[in-house]
Amino acid sequence: MFKSILVANRGEIAVRVIHACREMGIRSIAVYSEADHAALHVRLADDAWLIGPAPARESYLNIEKILRVARDHGAEAIHPGYGFLSENADFAEACAQAGIIFIGPPPEAIRLMGSKTAAKRAVEQAGVPTVPGFMGDTRDARKLEREAARIGYPVMLKAAAGGGGKGMRVVQSSAEFAESLAAAQREALAAFGDDSVFLEKLVLAPRHVEFQILADSYGNVIHLGERDCSIQRRHQKVVEESPSVALTPELRAHMGVAAVRAARAAGYVNAGTCEFLLDRSGAYYFLEMNTRLQVEHPVTESVTGLDLVRYQLRIAAGESLELRQEDISPRGHAIEVRLYAEDPANGYLPSTGGVLVFEPPRAPGVRVDTGITAGSEVSVHYDPMLAKLIAAAEDRPAAIERLRSALDAFAVLGVATNIRLLRAIIDDADFQQGDATTAFLETHDMSAATHPTAPTSAILVAAALWETLDAPTVANNGTPFNPWSRAAMNGSAGSARRLRYSEGTGDRVVTVSPSPDGSGFAVTVDGEPYLDGSVIRAQLDTYANLLTLTVAGSHERYYLARRGYDVLISVRGASYTLSRPRPLTVESAAHHADAASGRHALVAPMAGTIIKVNVAEGDRVVAQQPLMVLGAMKMEHAIVAPYPGHVHSVRFAAGDVVPGGEVLVELDASQE
Repeated sequence: MFKSILVANRGEIAVRVIHACREMGIRSIAVYSEADHAALHVRLADDAWLIGPAPARESYLNIEKILRVARDHGAEAIHPGYGFLSENADFAEACAQAGIIFIGPPPEAIRLMGSKTAAKRAVEQAGVPTVPGFMGDTRDARKLEREAARIGYPVMLKAAAGGGGKGMRVVQSSAEFAESLAAAQREALAAFGDDSVFLEKLVLAPRHVEFQILADSYGNVIHLGERDCSIQRRHQKVVEESPSVALTPELRAHMGVAAVRAARAAGYVNAGTCEFLLDRSGAYYFLEMNTRLQVEHPVTESVTGLDLVRYQLRIAAGESLELRQEDISPRGHAIEVRLYAEDPANGYLPSTGGVLVFEPPRAPGVRVDTGITAGSEVSVHYDPMLAKLIAAAEDRPAAIERLRSALDAFAVLGVATNIRLLRAIIDDADFQQGDATTAFLETHDMSAATHPTAPTSAILVAAALWETLDAPTVANNGTPFNPWSRAAMNGSAGSARRLRYSEGTGDRVVTVSPSPDGSGFAVTVDGEPYLDGSVIRAQLDTYANLLTLTVAGSHERYYLARRGYDVLISVRGASYTLSRPRPLTVESAAHHADAASGRHALVAPMAGTIIKVNVAEGDRVVAQQPLMVLGAMKMEHAIVAPYPGHVHSVRFAAGDVVPGGEVLVELDASQE
């Protein structure tokens, strides 16, 4: 077995591999960018070395720098994780040339399966069914458009050099083709360094079912059962589970054999995944093979009891698989959801910034894989996934119940998250019955998860009591005569404290007074006694930013943090922002004056890079016309005109890097 392994990745997968190394007595070596100098994977590794600036191309995608660290610090092998260089055949070859073992498949298998067109031809020859399409090696837009017409709309454009939803576009008609092709090629080039694409007939509302593969260097290939990853948004998986309720034992056996055939056709070694589309008739089609460990591998680990990373290391070290297909007998059910830093109220655009509170659930049957802690920074440069939450139980209904409870206990403050969307999905009747396709989020109304819920009086009371008890607040007024000193909290007389909050519908006022007997607090909200004047006991854990309120023996836990003038609150998986009064500044006064003039500014919804500018100063635009394309977190986001008007100014050009909230375009809404 290896004595030292370099982990060429970041985030939760780097943490996952480092933990496996520690359990096996292997020295772990981390690499990191300047943006990740304080990241969790850096702190957990035995050694950690800086490899470059924040942009991935200058750090995590820099083969020369990674290999230099590996050579200089005695790494015998490199684990690439997923993403970045994990499916880069040139990197695998460079490792071999440097005398370092690549923990993954041979370069030839990566190259074959990395080309979606070559992969489809190879598996077809092995007798595996594939989706009809055009796999020709061409960048000629006219040729591709003719082939799309031949196949018949709707079609799917896909990057030939990679997956993960990058460089992928659904095209409903010929009118959309040119713009969709250009966008897919730009995104493919940015993600994989190759803008070639291919076409597939769009299989309407299929299931996405994938099979986990293990293969050693001695010709042994097995599958570990399937994962159903049908619920996706923007071609990114959101929910994954095993087993799939859509598969009969016979269909599972047939698809498993097909997955093994596909792996053998590629000369595959190590852990990999064969992905299929499954239609309602039971027909299935090979989609692609991921030549790496999958994000959702914990689902398979939960139902098989096997440690896939440990098997990866053992296979790479030259050991043979002692497992045979008949040894694999999954038990129970497991469901994984992906927690993303994204804003539901802003079209699920990525949310960046500092994580003020990060408290994952801790319970039997619950697993959280993450590279985030309180104090971490969510950067525009990398994927917005914060964590994976996995719930396992004896059957699917029990796993859903356990997952629901875990989501309610998950607290994240500082960045927006998709927790409410995940909760809405698992509460949906169709999901609970196992009826889910890749169109699930398009055909089910999840709008309730996108609109902020108005804070209840209980939220206001929690905020007021937290501000009253919070150590910095008390310390700022900590004179012997301060009625809000610690002594006053214990029951000595003092005057009431009045706090004002803004929460969208207007100002709310909360008044907090120590109870006469010193047992807690009496609270009013907007002049009315809260809970008929019941005494509220409050216990504050400042280390965890946790406030526990007790009323008549009933407890409720709140996580809170302060960001500028705002108070952020998380309770039962839901997050709220309460604004405190702000002093009027010269800048804010100028902003109000500009808004009154009828000129409106379109701002960057997040930090990113301007990919394309479609308009110039003085141009006349119509509503919903794309004005700019902003690239962030490996995706493209269109900045569109919300109304007709004239372009007053364009502040940036293609290639410029802009911070979130920066004015991009000023649009005059007048009709002159």
